[in-house]
Amino acid sequence: MDRRTFLKSATGAGVVAAAGGLAMPAIAQGSAKTLRFVPQANLANFDPIWGTQYVVRNAAALVWDTLYGVDSKFQPQRQMVEAEEMSSDGLTWTFKLRSGLKFHDGTPVTAKDVVASLNRWAARDPMGLMIKAIQVELAPVDELTWKWVLKEPYPKMLLALAKNNSPCTFIMPERIAKTDPFTQITEYVGSGPMKFLKSDWVPGAKAVFEKFADYKPRSEKADWLAGGKNMLVDRIEWVIIPDPATAAAALQNGEVDWWETPLADLVPVLRSNKDINVDIGDPLGNIGAFRMNHLFPPFNNVKVRQAVLTALNQEDYMRAIVGDDDKLWKPLPGFFTPGTPLYTEEGGDMLKQRNVAAAKKLLAESGYKGEPVICIVAQDMVPTKAMGDVTAELLKSIGMKVDFVATDWGTVGARRAQKTPPDQGGWSMFHTWHAGADCVNPASYTAIRANGDKAWFGWPNVPAVETEVTNWFKAKDLAEEKAAIGRLNKAAVENVVYAPTGCYLSYQAWRKNVSGVTSGPLPFFWGVSKA
Repeated sequence: MDRRTFLKSATGAGVVAAAGGLAMPAIAQGSAKTLRFVPQANLANFDPIWGTQYVVRNAAALVWDTLYGVDSKFQPQRQMVEAEEMSSDGLTWTFKLRSGLKFHDGTPVTAKDVVASLNRWAARDPMGLMIKAIQVELAPVDELTWKWVLKEPYPKMLLALAKNNSPCTFIMPERIAKTDPFTQITEYVGSGPMKFLKSDWVPGAKAVFEKFADYKPRSEKADWLAGGKNMLVDRIEWVIIPDPATAAAALQNGEVDWWETPLADLVPVLRSNKDINVDIGDPLGNIGAFRMNHLFPPFNNVKVRQAVLTALNQEDYMRAIVGDDDKLWKPLPGFFTPGTPLYTEEGGDMLKQRNVAAAKKLLAESGYKGEPVICIVAQDMVPTKAMGDVTAELLKSIGMKVDFVATDWGTVGARRAQKTPPDQGGWSMFHTWHAGADCVNPASYTAIRANGDKAWFGWPNVPAVETEVTNWFKAKDLAEEKAAIGRLNKAAVENVVYAPTGCYLSYQAWRKNVSGVTSGPLPFFWGVSKA
């Protein structure tokens, strides 16, 4: 019996609702000033620039503030910045910080801290790399002011500084921000609304955040990462519970207050509990991803990647993640978020119908020599485990050799950054997902970029994709943007930048004595209170 079947039967029998029938973590009942939250995964590392895991970004949004914050309309709004000015030729940007901002260690936030933080961010972020390529100077002007001088205009500067996808422009003290961007930081000092209690951090068990008394929220109403981040609780405890049945029981018993990603199969029993609210976490959904390593065999061969895409059936992946509810998923013959202005299916025929015979033919033509595919599959995340199981069978069905490495998400996050050959501690493929909010255009879509060594993990090198990214940035109107995205989608499918496994919705659940929970691409803790 697989886990999904077990959970369904357990739910039907009332086992999940009976905490005594499951191994429960030792979680004491909390006060109204302590919010207990079950995140999507373990917080195994905590450097929001070094990697791009959502769980790290979500925690980082509590600890580090950003210069701007994107709102629910994808518009950049000032956050740490008080004012900005762009020269008439578009080549010089001048920014000024809000006065009185402090780091958690009591030191003031200065322009030197910002410049060091931006330099570290720009070395890892696709938009940052674009700005860096045309940069003349990035330097402080005075304690609160800095300037960014460019060789050519960069109209999307504010979006780059505001976007919610990883890595964000989290501002750190200069001494920390000077850490090599490819080395993890070990000191977690920000100026955000919550302090990270490193002494209480037990990876695999819990992470604790405490309200920062000297935080200065903006006066505007909170909207995603924009506006006033007013904390209504004094303490947030992230409780790591990898097993969905155990997490469901903890939520029902009031031992935790909010569960970020409940398994779809457990939603009926949660909804039957009068003390629990259940809703879609983000209406824009998530795009499942089968990410291949373009540097080494077998996936350095485009025909091997095309064989996988030709044999792939998105319905298999989606049902493995969300179960039988057809309202929770959509097929995706492309890469951009359904229902948004730039959504396109141009060139997506390869994803519309499985053809195993054609896939086997492509694999034979590729000259595949039977190299094992090192599949690193996180078992502590429902989507990645579900997709990994489907992929193992998919690869075997077309004649590929599979080396299935069952591990945890923290290990996947570290291993996927390695460029060593798969048989020397590297990897061939992994699964993840991309929030729909990150996939509305190329500016915020790290995974669609195909600029070789500067690309996201997997390092695809597809000039045809990058040409259309540039064309989109230069587009004069929506029609030109759509034309560029259509061509980009076609090139990304043909060259298999990665394999999209479908678009799906996820739930979140919280107890009814908790108010202020909203939907969006990450959990927003500001404005959340507990009776």
